[in-house]
Amino acid sequence: MKKYVGIIGSGLLAVIVGVVLAVQISSTAGSDQGGLVPYSKLKDYEVALSETREEKEDALEELTILQERLAAIEREMAAEDAVIEGLLSDTEKYRLLTGAVDVRGPGITITIKDPVITDEYQDDISVITYHYEELLSLVNKLKEAGAEAISINDHRIVQTTEISLAGQNININGSATAPPYHIKAIGNPTTMENALTIRGGIIETLKKTYNLTVELQSEENIVIPRYSGVINFRYAKPIEEE
Repeated sequence: MKKYVGIIGSGLLAVIVGVVLAVQISSTAGSDQGGLVPYSKLKDYEVALSETREEKEDALEELTILQERLAAIEREMAAEDAVIEGLLSDTEKYRLLTGAVDVRGPGITITIKDPVITDEYQDDISVITYHYEELLSLVNKLKEAGAEAISINDHRIVQTTEISLAGQNININGSATAPPYHIKAIGNPTTMENALTIRGGIIETLKKTYNLTVELQSEENIVIPRYSGVINFRYAKPIEEE
């Protein structure tokens, strides 16, 4: 048993290190988002950005390999011990709840596009970006309809996800995004579609109030990527049983 604990601990540590490295690299790449940059520094920034992207890709590739190794170890251990099989089953449930793994299943996809500009004097301002709170409403409606996993432009929506306006972009999980917005939701397609298309509902609001183009489609097999960030609890602590 101690042998298995050590193997699991080493595997999980390797995965965590890989995730942290990938997130840190990603944060570094996107940290300089404003202000004027002297022309003499542009080339340096371009080189640094290119190197950072390569390092990020290498880190993600290594993370994938480590996760595959860990999964193989878990399967081997589960086959030998029923107790460990139960523990690993519970762990998988927690991974699903926290968005720590890629998931697939039936659901719906929604694409939201800005109105087509027909007047040459019309301001080139993104309507959906200006009214970003409607994305929050859409996410909440999907959750109420039983969505088990949601993403916006491949950014996984988890408990700690922030959707906020930052200049002319909508930040999701700390990353800048731009329209069109592609929302994926895994769950009962009929239930979710009915919740969104009800008379006076969110889809009607997006179309009639903001003149947005909204396309909704049911799918049998949707893939939603895992959350790539790190969830840290600074204040909440588990209560220890006496």
